[in-house]
Amino acid sequence: MRRFGAYIIIGVLLMCLPARAQVNIWADGGAKANVGIWHFPVEGKGHKAIIVLPGGSYFWHDMDSEGFQVARWLQRRGIAAFVLRYRTAYVPAFVTHFRLLFRGNRYPDPQDDLRQALRYVRRHAAEWGVNADSVGVMGFSAGGHLAMSAVELFPREEWPAFVAAIYPVVTMSADCVHKRSRRGLLGDSRRHNTRLQDSLSLERHVPRDCPPVFLLNCKDDPIVDYRNSVILDSALTANGVRHVYIQYSTGGHGFGANPAKGSDESRGWLLRFEEFLRELGGRPSTDRE
Repeated sequence: MRRFGAYIIIGVLLMCLPARAQVNIWADGGAKANVGIWHFPVEGKGHKAIIVLPGGSYFWHDMDSEGFQVARWLQRRGIAAFVLRYRTAYVPAFVTHFRLLFRGNRYPDPQDDLRQALRYVRRHAAEWGVNADSVGVMGFSAGGHLAMSAVELFPREEWPAFVAAIYPVVTMSADCVHKRSRRGLLGDSRRHNTRLQDSLSLERHVPRDCPPVFLLNCKDDPIVDYRNSVILDSALTANGVRHVYIQYSTGGHGFGANPAKGSDESRGWLLRFEEFLRELGGRPSTDRE
């Protein structure tokens, strides 16, 4: 009976996988061997593309609701999608705290993986029918932190064309910090390093020439304090960055593009994001809701 249950679990997991295989983006192996993207292509040429970053507290990935389901939704709307499996600390590091003695995966590994993914997609843009100047990033929860850090930590010439941060982790130092994500990113031996916390607190380093940002969260989020998005919105506004901030009353956390999660209210975010993409070439003013 136990074996039968295991087969069911394996079957469900297999059904969640996309048809196409993962493409490794690093030439070298080692810790980077499992880093890669799943490509969800669209027909034609010159399309926008989005690199999707599932959340998981920088310890694991929600590859289904915040990865593959999002990519399929984008694909159906003529947007090429790439789901990135970036390096995280993984479950053993969460359980054992072995990174007190050994490095393990930690900052800047996820950021390096995203930077490489942007380079890889742009390098293959013509082959995949993608406009190399229209490659954006979309991240959920800790993936939202990773998405926004691409603008704050990468050289300007490597910035994404736009950023979507969905119920993101933002701060590593304020009292609304998501401590599990901070530990996942910084590592056990560095999680109390205030200098590193400051450098990775997104609200403190928003550039004035930041590309457009789509920011969304829910007031009833039980995982990542909703004030993370509030302080990022304030920083974006103070720096005159074109952005849309949507705060729903209900929806919680972790719904991604899964129609069975969230609330009727929060599931409307996908259509709002579609509007955001349509308006990218429009007026340069900041919209807030």
